[in-house]
Amino acid sequence: MFQLTATPASALADEPVHIRVTGLSPLQLVTLMASLKDEKGNVYRSKAFYKANEVGELDLTQAPAFGGDYVGVHPMGLFWSLKPQKAFGRLLKRDVNSPFWVTLNLYDSVCMQDFITDEPMASQVVQRWFSAPGIQRVQIREGRVRGALFLPPGEGPFPGVIDLFGGRGGLVEFRASLLAVHGFAVLALAYFAYEDLPSSLQEIDLEYFEEAANLLLAHPKVQMPGIGVISVSKGAEIGLAMACFLKQVAATICINGTNAIYEFPLRYKDLVITPIPTFIERMQFHVSGAVSLRHYKGDPRDELNQQSVLPIEKAQGSILFIVGENDECFNSKEYAEQALRQLRSHGRNNGRMLAYPGAGHLIEPPYAPLCYASPNQSFSWPLLWGGDPAAHAAAQEHSWGEILKFLRQHLIQTRKKL
Repeated sequence: MFQLTATPASALADEPVHIRVTGLSPLQLVTLMASLKDEKGNVYRSKAFYKANEVGELDLTQAPAFGGDYVGVHPMGLFWSLKPQKAFGRLLKRDVNSPFWVTLNLYDSVCMQDFITDEPMASQVVQRWFSAPGIQRVQIREGRVRGALFLPPGEGPFPGVIDLFGGRGGLVEFRASLLAVHGFAVLALAYFAYEDLPSSLQEIDLEYFEEAANLLLAHPKVQMPGIGVISVSKGAEIGLAMACFLKQVAATICINGTNAIYEFPLRYKDLVITPIPTFIERMQFHVSGAVSLRHYKGDPRDELNQQSVLPIEKAQGSILFIVGENDECFNSKEYAEQALRQLRSHGRNNGRMLAYPGAGHLIEPPYAPLCYASPNQSFSWPLLWGGDPAAHAAAQEHSWGEILKFLRQHLIQTRKKL
């Protein structure tokens, strides 16, 4: 009797699942398929071809896939290789209080087509959660600040973190919720295109982010004296600015960001930093119909642009730059290297970089499928994010461990020093 098992069948989204098949014929060729439907009804699918061992068993921690959406030994390959049926789809968990349901199907022989009407030999459904029992979600509408605060169970106090996403706007909660499971009090912060906030970004008002930092630190379950910031893309530009100007920020993670102000001015009290210009003629169109912005921005090293470069040497806390070397949206490795050189030239050593060959722009928590390109409200065309699926998956898995380590080290030790 064929048996397909995936353990644990209900787990956090950043936990690996052990997939095994028993009851096959010796050396039997099979196809394993995964499918998922997001909250909007969009379907994502993946498949891989495998050969059973001499006793008719298959263990994905040991067996290499010989074709399909990936090749080689990848125990979580069926998850990170999920592809949208509809072009330019991006898998985003919108309601963190419900899981993604992933259906795993086993088919006899090698099935080349993406959609199979035959009954599978065996099936298993796996739940992938971004929250856990006891995690509290608090809607934040205080002063100007809009977002959602995720609190771990217990009295605390917990290290506080602000979570910033990029140019898509709105409120994105899945990473904040997942970090709360790991013991952090996390404010998923919206800054445009949400509730009564501006519908589009016109300027970066750093006092808004300072208000959010103070609000988080004032919470009785959040430990003093400093908070962390985790940020990606446009959010990472803001995250770096927060590190430079806000004394509340003790640790900053910038995922594929810049080292200067672009597109919109940054304001903080009496200070205004004008943005570096962008050049529409430098956009590059990809064969897929998406557009690459990698060379679209002016160079921070040009003399005319110097006044737009963030004064990273003023940052009091530690900064971790995470960059994908195949980022098609920003020249993010170059920006991180410039920032680190600037720190060193001022005798500072509070920054470091993790660079991942083959990783694209949208580096998410582990096992999330690569989003190669997706629509963006600021452009008429989908934006190209880049990334090789297997290399990107490896980057996500490794960087997540480093993110958790970094936040624990710099936020929890901060407390111990006092």
